[in-house]
Amino acid sequence: MIFRFVYEVAGCKKPMRRLWISSMEDGAIKAGFASLKDGREYDALFASALCRAKADWLIGINATRLFSCLYGKTLNVGRVQTPTLKMLTDRDAAITHFQKEKYYHVRLDLSGAEAASGRISDKAEADALKGACEAGKAVCVSVTRERKSAAPPKLFDLTSLQREANRIFGYTAKQTLDLAQALYEKRLLTYPRTDSSFLTDDMGDTAAGIIALLCEKLPFMAGADFTPEVAKVLDSKKVSDHHAIIPTMELAKADPDALPESEKNILTLAGARLLLATAEPHIFEAVTAVFSCADTEFTARGKTVLSDGWKEIERRYRATLKQKPEAEDGENEGVTLPELSEGQGFSNPAAKVTEHTTTPPKPHSEASLLSAMERAGNGDTDPDAERRGLGTPATRAAVIE
Repeated sequence: MIFRFVYEVAGCKKPMRRLWISSMEDGAIKAGFASLKDGREYDALFASALCRAKADWLIGINATRLFSCLYGKTLNVGRVQTPTLKMLTDRDAAITHFQKEKYYHVRLDLSGAEAASGRISDKAEADALKGACEAGKAVCVSVTRERKSAAPPKLFDLTSLQREANRIFGYTAKQTLDLAQALYEKRLLTYPRTDSSFLTDDMGDTAAGIIALLCEKLPFMAGADFTPEVAKVLDSKKVSDHHAIIPTMELAKADPDALPESEKNILTLAGARLLLATAEPHIFEAVTAVFSCADTEFTARGKTVLSDGWKEIERRYRATLKQKPEAEDGENEGVTLPELSEGQGFSNPAAKVTEHTTTPPKPHSEASLLSAMERAGNGDTDPDAERRGLGTPATRAAVIE
């Protein structure tokens, strides 16, 4: 848009061609110059940028003046900043007005399987159920085994890189953007301000070369048996302006240990993600057993890992981190249930009542706020829209600052 404004104000009528690159490597720049695109192919991108600029004037500048006059001090209103502020105040209100409630579960020990009842809000009711169970018999009514697979995570776009760097290293969105930009200028990382988590279809060989290089350069890959599946990260249809963020072949000539620690962290994180994204799925068997005791249902869940897949590389990478980030929620890793069969009975099972309290929503971290900005309004937006959510990957950090 900035170029188009200059072009139009200058009254220029000359034909123009665009250089479109995602990496500062010599090879990528030469390839870009070898396939310059006609400027008219990008008229629609200019039009959408112009719409955003007009919205900034119509809403941002006028509303900023209005609110500043009304309240006697400068109050900025903007199409990205104001809704983001609203998400923060909504979360704050939800925490402030949260009413803690106690609830109880009755848990039965059935020869090594722990089966839990649903939520019970009354302590006396839970105690009565515990007594009834201990005096009665639990019967297994169903056992379901389901083979499931967890696909590897996608490659990084800027927002997911910022979220992960915040979760693992505590970096703010702006710090992560600045570090990625510095690595881009050193030609070690591809263009960071991207909203795509895929590579273009013609990048298969490049990606395979970079993966081989990473297996050599990253100490945690020593001795790992790894065969990348590059095809699953290639999809030109899902690349709008720039492809996902990955290390470049310049890594071959660089010594990551010579970089400042924070830059090395981001480079390693992007490299590890490329390895994860091309690894095999994580396959496990989920077992759910339902028991009936004292006319109440109790459920026991377990899982058995059949193939580690990408989680093995993730485990290796996490082992190198100084501070271990919290695991993602909902991982009942490796609770193995004993062999159970329908109709199996357990007389006078041991039972206990556990007390829990409902927890308020957590205050937003940079990671959760970035996710919320990225998903904002998704339900109201056409899935094929060029931009969704609040702001662009490049502006979210500045808005949070």
